Amino acid sequence: MRTKGKSTIVWILMGLLLLGLGGFGVTNFSGSSTEIGSVGETEIDGQTYYNSLDAQISNFSRQTGQRLTMEQARNMGLVDAVRAQLFSTAALAEEARQAGISVGDQAVADAITTAPAFQGPGGFDRAAYGESLRRQGMTEERFERDVRSDLSRTILQAAVVAGVQAPKTQVDQTADWRLEKRDISWVELTPADLAAPVSPASDEILQAWHQANADRFTSPEIRKISYIWLTPEMLADKVQLDDTALRDLYESKSAEYNQPARRLVSRLVYENQDAAAAAKARLDAGEVDFEQLAAERGLSLADTDLGEMTEAQLGSAGAEVFSAADNGVIGPVETDLGPALFSVNAILDPVSVSYEDALPDLRAEAAADRARRLIEDQSAGIEDLLAGGATLEQVADETELELGQIDWSDEVEAAPGEIGGYPSFREHAAAISDRDFPELFELEDGGVFALRLDEIVPPALIPFDQVRDAVAADWAQGEAHRQLVALAEERKLDAVSETIPAIAPVHSDTAADNGSDAGAQSLADQTPANQAAALDWNTETGIMRDGFIETAPPKLVEDAFKLADGETEIVDDGGRVALVRVDRIEPADLGSDIAKDVLSNIEDRLGQSLQMDLYDYFSRAAQAQNGVVLNQPGIAAVESRL
Repeated sequence: MRTKGKSTIVWILMGLLLLGLGGFGVTNFSGSSTEIGSVGETEIDGQTYYNSLDAQISNFSRQTGQRLTMEQARNMGLVDAVRAQLFSTAALAEEARQAGISVGDQAVADAITTAPAFQGPGGFDRAAYGESLRRQGMTEERFERDVRSDLSRTILQAAVVAGVQAPKTQVDQTADWRLEKRDISWVELTPADLAAPVSPASDEILQAWHQANADRFTSPEIRKISYIWLTPEMLADKVQLDDTALRDLYESKSAEYNQPARRLVSRLVYENQDAAAAAKARLDAGEVDFEQLAAERGLSLADTDLGEMTEAQLGSAGAEVFSAADNGVIGPVETDLGPALFSVNAILDPVSVSYEDALPDLRAEAAADRARRLIEDQSAGIEDLLAGGATLEQVADETELELGQIDWSDEVEAAPGEIGGYPSFREHAAAISDRDFPELFELEDGGVFALRLDEIVPPALIPFDQVRDAVAADWAQGEAHRQLVALAEERKLDAVSETIPAIAPVHSDTAADNGSDAGAQSLADQTPANQAAALDWNTETGIMRDGFIETAPPKLVEDAFKLADGETEIVDDGGRVALVRVDRIEPADLGSDIAKDVLSNIEDRLGQSLQMDLYDYFSRAAQAQNGVVLNQPGIAAVESRL
C-alpha cells in the first residue's frame, strides 16, 4: 500500500461502505430483508438497495433542486450504477468470506461508536444508536454482523490495490507535457484587414443561403396554451390590512429598520504588547501592510475578518475602534485575547427608519403574505372544480382566477410579469400533452395556475420575405468569415516564407551590363516576406498549456500547443480568425519546486486511477467466478417504493 497516509482508493471504498449502510440508518424500506440478488453465498438485501438508491437520488435532487422520479433515474443510468456497485461490493465480500478474512469486536465497536449518525453532545449516544436501528427495522446483532462483514471486505479491498503505483516514466512524460512552455506570436484578422468591404448579395444568392441554412431561419415549435392563474400581486389591492398588524410587522423587523453604528473590522492578535507595537510600527513605516502581517502569523485576511461589529460587540476595544474617523489600522488595543491590531475596513452609519417611512414596504409585504394565504385557502375549491370536469373558462367565471392564452416556446424568453416567465409554468408547458386534464399547480411567488394544450404548431421555415434582412446579415457575416480564412491562408504562406532563407541573386557580367542588379533588387522588394512584415504580431512568452490570452480567440493557446517549433497555423474559432506561430518551445524543468508538486499530484492521480481499474477488474473476476443471481421481483419491490 502506498505510504502517504491511506490511499485515496481506501477512503473511496469506505465511502461506498457507508452508502451501502444508508449512512448507518436514516431511511427505511419496509423492515424486511428481501434479497435483490447474490454473488456466491453473499446476498444483497432489499434494505441496502433501498438505502443506496434513495441516497443517490436524494443527492442528485439536492444538486438540481428537483426530486428525480424512478423513471428519470433509470434513464440517467443511476439505477444501473447503484445496482452494479452493490454487486461489486458483494463480490468482494464473498471473496473475503471464502478467504476467512474478518475483524475483531474492537474494530466493529470503533466503527459504530465513531459514526456521525450515532453521536450526541458527549460523543456516542447509545439510545440514538438503538433508535436508529429500530426505525429501519434492524436488530443490533444484524447490524453489527453487517458492519463486521463490510470492514472485513475493506481489508481485502485494500490488499487488492496495495503497492500499485504509477510508472515513473509515465509520470515524467505527463509532467513534461503538462509543464512545457512556449513563446508564441499571434495576430487576429478582422474585416478591416480585407481589401474591400463585403459587397451586398443579390436576392438570388440570399434565397439560396436561406434554403441552405434553413435551421437558422426556422421558427421554433409553438404550443398554443390556455391557462388560468392567480398571483398574490393580483389580490394585493383587495386585501384588508389593519394598523395593528402593520405595527407588529414593523416591530418584528426592528433589527432591520433600526441598527446602531457598525464597523467592518479585521483583528490580528499578538502574544504580547511589544510584538503588537513592533508590528504597528512596521506598518506605519510602510514596510508591510495588514495582509502581510496576517500572513506572517500564518493567517489569511479571511481568518482575521470579524465582519460587521457594533461598539458593544467589540467589548473593551470598542471605544478605540469607533474613535477612528476613517478606514485604517489602529492599535495595539488590549482585548480579552491579548493585544491586537484592528483594521477598520468600512464605517457604517446608524440606520433608523421610522414606522411611517417603512409603511409602504410593510404594506407591500403584508399584502403579499395575506394574498398568499387567501390563494392557499381557495386552492382546495379550485382543485375540486377541475377534478369535477370544469373547463378553464368555467373556473375563471366562478373564481378570481384570470383566463389567458399564450403562444409558448421554450426558445423565447417571456417579458417580466408574464406567466411564461415562471419556471414552474415553463416546466409544465413543455411537458403537457393534449391528453392531460387541467390540474392546479403552484407558482414560485405563491400563486397558482392550471393550463390546457390547445394546439401544437410544428417548426417551419420562415418565408424569405419575412427574414430577408436577417438572411442578408447572416450571409454577410459568413462571407466575411470566408474571406478572412482565405486571407489567413495567404498571410500564413507569407509568414512561412519569412522563415525561409532568401536565395542570393545570380550575378553575371552580362546581367551587370544590362542593369539586372537593379531589377533583382526591385523583385526582392516584392517578395512575400516583405508583405508579411506588415502583420502586427502580438508576442506571448512562457505561456503554459492551460494559459489564457484575454484578447485572443479562446482556442488559440490550445492550437498553439499542437504545433512544432517554428510552425504557423490558422486558428478558426467561433467566427474569429487568427494566425499563431510557435517561436520557441521550452521543455519542462522537472527539478523545479513547481514541478515537484505537479509530479506528486500526477503520481497520486495516475496511481489512484490504476488502483480503481485493478479493483474493478478484481470485482468483475470475482463475480464471474462465484456467479451472480438477480432477484427481479425483489428489485421491483424495492423500486416500487421509491
